[in-house]
Amino acid sequence: MFTEQDHHFMALAIKLAKQGHYTTSPNPRVGCVLVHEETTENGTNTQIIGTGFHQKAGQGHAEVNALLDARNNYPQLIKGSTVYVTLEPCSHFGRTPPCAQALIDAQIKRVVAAMVDPNPEVSGRGLAMLEQAGIQVAFGLLENEAKLLNIGFINVMTKALPYVRVKLAASLDGKTAMKNGESKWITSSNARFDVQKLRAQSCAIITGADTIVTDNAKMTVRWSELGDLKDSYSEDKIRQPVRVVIDSQNRLTPDLDFFRQESSVILVRGNISETNLENCHDWPHFVEQVQIPMVKTNIGKNKVDLLALLSLLAERGLNDVLVESGAHLAGAFIEQGLADEFILYQAPKLLGGDGKNLIEMPNINTLAQAKLLSITDVRQVGNDIRITAKLKRKHTN
Repeated sequence: MFTEQDHHFMALAIKLAKQGHYTTSPNPRVGCVLVHEETTENGTNTQIIGTGFHQKAGQGHAEVNALLDARNNYPQLIKGSTVYVTLEPCSHFGRTPPCAQALIDAQIKRVVAAMVDPNPEVSGRGLAMLEQAGIQVAFGLLENEAKLLNIGFINVMTKALPYVRVKLAASLDGKTAMKNGESKWITSSNARFDVQKLRAQSCAIITGADTIVTDNAKMTVRWSELGDLKDSYSEDKIRQPVRVVIDSQNRLTPDLDFFRQESSVILVRGNISETNLENCHDWPHFVEQVQIPMVKTNIGKNKVDLLALLSLLAERGLNDVLVESGAHLAGAFIEQGLADEFILYQAPKLLGGDGKNLIEMPNINTLAQAKLLSITDVRQVGNDIRITAKLKRKHTN
């Protein structure tokens, strides 16, 4: 169905889409290539006449940018050309007009999409709109690669939940700190810089009040520590993720360093008391307090309902969520099956048996209850090892 040439141009479109990796959220990352074909006595000649990718929500989509590029360079070749795009062209009016109509108006001959848009407002309607206008349509080329571009966006559209990554860091014997709490620094600066890239690609970071109080953590993206990314993204183009802090015991105060960075913060409360409401003027304007239901755990403690929290974040279009927290909160996400992916940085150090554990999962008491992982990537980052793994879902007969 698809030729070697089709594969080549779609691979280029996917490469273009990756240029929006750190900027497009909450919109999907999309790339587009326009190709003109001309038949001669010696065969068919192909020429790329326009390329584009979606850079930021509210700005031109990939197809529009590729058409603009073509109009600036080869306007006479657009009619009858072929479009390769990593995601089905949109068919509805949002913050920008529908891309399907733009392709129809440009008199495109053929559109090849890597995947159908999981957004129920589109989901096949864009392709149908193109077909009804007489444009040849095909989809499914390099679909798996295209899906990896937007795994968080797909999760929100199909499951109403963000894609959750849990970042972990420990010594070789699985310890995160000494018994007295000393932890700076177990992993190398290279690993910490790598974490900055994880933050930069995330829509939100979830942490607990303990982490803020104990480590004086700020949970921001530090542009100065982004390494080679600084060559592609200026400091003003890197957005700060929404910082979500679970503070059910109302331990945080506005004078902490965490609140000196002006970027969106959601304080998660189990109960918003009259005192919280009366003192809301003490918090910076970028801080929002939300109440999430409390649920009783198997060991009898009341904890914030993490599923309800993730549902709220999905409703707000926060597609990719990074959990950076202490052992108990990270363990809760894993134990409840709410973590999709794990990134573990392991330093070549041994801290001994009295050190603090990587995660705490008090409800796992037998080997049969153990959480199974599928390792997808192992590589060295500085002196440390970075392991990426996904949670295996257990299937019952």
